[in-house]
Amino acid sequence: MTQLSVNLNKIALLRNTRSLGIPSVLRAARIALEAGASGITVHPRPDGRHVRAHDVRELSVLLRDWPHAEFNIEGNPFHGLLEFVREVRPQQCTLVPDESGQFTSDHGWNMHADAARLVPVIAELKSMGVRVSLFMDAVPDAMMAVKKLGADRIELYTEPYAQAFDKYNQAVVLQQYIDTAKAAQKLGLGVNAGHDLNLLNLQLFLQAVTGVMEVSIGHALIADALELGLAETVRRYLSVAASTDKSVHTSIYTSTHTSPLIEGAP
Repeated sequence: MTQLSVNLNKIALLRNTRSLGIPSVLRAARIALEAGASGITVHPRPDGRHVRAHDVRELSVLLRDWPHAEFNIEGNPFHGLLEFVREVRPQQCTLVPDESGQFTSDHGWNMHADAARLVPVIAELKSMGVRVSLFMDAVPDAMMAVKKLGADRIELYTEPYAQAFDKYNQAVVLQQYIDTAKAAQKLGLGVNAGHDLNLLNLQLFLQAVTGVMEVSIGHALIADALELGLAETVRRYLSVAASTDKSVHTSIYTSTHTSPLIEGAP
């Protein structure tokens, strides 16, 4: 089954608006793991608007009590990310080409422009025993370059799929992800996915793009948790990931969502 890694950035974002320490990032991580999540994802940014250095350290300590759970630290390796990785040695590091102050991640690595400078970064991460995943657009022809760099996985940037979901171009866009995943898997690369996946669009994506090893979900999951509670929300995402029936995922979302927070949901 596709593993679910819960991104806690939005918990930290809310906490950072006051000086009270609530909501607790640590408590949220514990609730998610107890509900069955396979891992925790954080994306520390230079401006500290989300998770901060102390969160990374405290989560690393917490996860020692969950030996089968994965700690995934993501971000731009040229903006201080490697300092966190060197200190806490997460199971996975997802390299993302976002710029300082960028609103959110909005594109994958460009292998023509970025490959050379990623070589020493990936080599260092591998020397520490950290699995390396590259945040990538759905471009099948780029997978060979990823493989040559020595990365272990790709994380498919799924916002274009989310934007096309239930629209006229859904099939065309989805086919790009299918082709990219197949190209990666043929080369021995694992496939992760993330960005704007939610309870409405996740099932179709996993049905079509077979063999996805992990999805990292934060924004939609935390939004759903405002209605359902965090533990119940994690369980519903896990049910979607485990299901092969599209009708099941629809009912899972709509059964109690009379006024859903996801715009455009039925």
